[in-house]
Amino acid sequence: MKLHRSARLVGVLMGATALTVFASVAVAQTAPAANAGPDAAAGSAGGDVVVTARHRSESLQKVPIAVSVVTGAQARAQALNNLQDISTTVPSIDFRTGASNKDRTIFVRGIGTISTSPGVETSVSMVIDGVVMGRPGMATLDLPNIDHIEVLQGPQGTLFGKNASAGVINVITDSPTAVPHAYVEGSYFEGNEYRASAGVSGPILGDQLEGRLDGFYGHYDGNVRELYSDQLVNGYSHEGVRGKLLARPTDNLTLTLSADYTDSTDTTPTGVYESLTQNAYPSGAVTTTNAAALGAALGAVGITASPDNKTIDTNVLSRVHDQNGGASLQADWKVFGDYTITSITAWRDWKNLQHQDFDMLAAPTPALAQGADTGHLSYNQESQELRIASPKGQLIDYVAGLYWLRAQDNEIYERQDISQIPALPAVGGVLTPNTGIAHYGTLENNFAVFGEADINFTSNFRAILGYREIWDWLSYYHNRVSTGAAPGIATSVTNGPGSVEDTGYADRVGFQYDVTSTSMFYATYSRGYKGPAYDVFFNMQPVNTPPLAPETSNAYEIGIKATLLDQRLRTDFAWFTTTFNNYQANSVQEINGAPVTNLINAGTVRTQGVEGDITATPIRPLNLNFNFVYDDARVVNFPCPANAAASCNINGEPLPYAPRWKLHAEGDYRIPATDIFDVDLETDYNYQTSTQYQFAETANTIQPAYGIWNASVALIGKDHWTARVLVKNILDQHYSSYLANGTDGGTIRWVPRDDDRYFGVDLRKEF
Repeated sequence: MKLHRSARLVGVLMGATALTVFASVAVAQTAPAANAGPDAAAGSAGGDVVVTARHRSESLQKVPIAVSVVTGAQARAQALNNLQDISTTVPSIDFRTGASNKDRTIFVRGIGTISTSPGVETSVSMVIDGVVMGRPGMATLDLPNIDHIEVLQGPQGTLFGKNASAGVINVITDSPTAVPHAYVEGSYFEGNEYRASAGVSGPILGDQLEGRLDGFYGHYDGNVRELYSDQLVNGYSHEGVRGKLLARPTDNLTLTLSADYTDSTDTTPTGVYESLTQNAYPSGAVTTTNAAALGAALGAVGITASPDNKTIDTNVLSRVHDQNGGASLQADWKVFGDYTITSITAWRDWKNLQHQDFDMLAAPTPALAQGADTGHLSYNQESQELRIASPKGQLIDYVAGLYWLRAQDNEIYERQDISQIPALPAVGGVLTPNTGIAHYGTLENNFAVFGEADINFTSNFRAILGYREIWDWLSYYHNRVSTGAAPGIATSVTNGPGSVEDTGYADRVGFQYDVTSTSMFYATYSRGYKGPAYDVFFNMQPVNTPPLAPETSNAYEIGIKATLLDQRLRTDFAWFTTTFNNYQANSVQEINGAPVTNLINAGTVRTQGVEGDITATPIRPLNLNFNFVYDDARVVNFPCPANAAASCNINGEPLPYAPRWKLHAEGDYRIPATDIFDVDLETDYNYQTSTQYQFAETANTIQPAYGIWNASVALIGKDHWTARVLVKNILDQHYSSYLANGTDGGTIRWVPRDDDRYFGVDLRKEF
């Protein structure tokens, strides 16, 4: 089946075919005993958290999956505004930052995909209101008006679209309300960071049409001083809007139309010098290549490289502008009693413009390379999901469906050698710096048939069976024109076009036993699948043209969930071990003396350990949460690529973004104070052991263990207002959110927002 003949035909025909099949299946079933209903937001009923981790509303304590939940109220109280912030509160996930959203991604249990190539998917699927984000950078922006976030650990490919071989981040935003509701909120933090948001919700045509509109704006000057232009960087300016319409044309049909748009500008630099040296692997020997020249260049402007350095001197201001938006229509239709057919039709568009300093230096010097990068990205996707959910309480409860996604990416990336600028040209001559300009892009289509079922042998014992058949079609084109050899600029070449088609599958099998009405035990085996990939990037070489093999995983998980002491104590524990084959990861090579990363099949890796979530309410005003993960994530067998150094044997070494221990503890105590307001005391502490940031396993890219302690005090008015004072990083703990080898030598760090202690205030009023 050819790509251009099959993809759109599948998308057009799948709806009619699925409706016919589903209706036939539904008619053949017996009358339902309970109503599963469409996907609903998380909530609490008698202390029970409700999630949609299996495309139906279920108690968190009844779901045979390791799931962590972050509520919108928790995110607001702790000023958690994006996935990087969220990752501090969920030990099983880690966040890979970067100068651009193209470089950022999520890791679950130490597994994720680091690549700017549009020809590869992430191992962790990002889903917002039922819509898969085809590129990880699309989902690393602000996440306002969140109802809750579900973090599903381990392979989840049987029910979630696209690739989810390591896990799923399932984001559910606020829905329209049945009664009129509005709010305004504003906050200010040290460092001239301020945020504002407002929203209105309520009925438009009685109970037949409800609507919601939310908007937000945020600005932060930054916490890195740029000396060349004498300004603060590492900040942002973000603004966006999200709207929803919920219609009920009939008693059996609910339609939800969603649309959103975000405009964001970030001034994140491409690193701040942490040291002048690097370490060789595996000896750990200190290497001082260019150390003297780097030290002289930095010292001339008063910069000292150090683990808490927050000063740079660059002649190119790193700046990234993102425009991210889309729309979706979800239809939930009850048929034949309590069966629910759900259709989600979606379109997304993402544009990314980046200007970056290649070397993080301003003064030209013969010993050090200098360059400037400019990238233009234009990406769009369209998707269709169609599924049916049976009612609960039958011999077989199931969710089944079809999924289709088409995505197209086009990029232009230019690197300019500016090592001679601003030197004057010879008399009568013209200085023309060496440049390279690459035009490249991809077209992908993904189609799947999926389903998962519980076979209820008794009221408290059931088997779990799930399967997903996946078809991937991927093509690429690439052309680079270079005017001459320069650091980080490869010669002119045309790669491709090329294409690959592949078929794979994901599955899940296991059992669940309800020990009591409030406790259960489960054991599952899951197979994850992530499709073939192409390493398409600026410096793409002929060696990069063969497609990468699909990434697969085999996961075993045993879990225990219990609610005890009249729902005052909830405990969730899971033991896991997952082996990934043909792991898609980055390997470093050199292009004209500059480090360049290549995406390769990195052999076999394994993640295994235990994680737990404990929630306690010893007395009603006091809520305590403790979450942890012990994760031994390591390389099992790494095949050295042909262009790698002799020291590439990293078998047995830890995976990047996989601290051995990661802990999160928080407490909230609400004190009735007066007839006008209550006092709310909140504190949280996050700790992780040392973390390697690079697959090359160099010692200079290891972040030592650290802990961050935060707290807040709030007055909560009886007439729906809140005034909160927050302090972040009370102990003033310095750390780096990312470490890498610099282009001209040395080690560079990324500076997090909470690298220093800072205070803030947040005011909210609801109507």
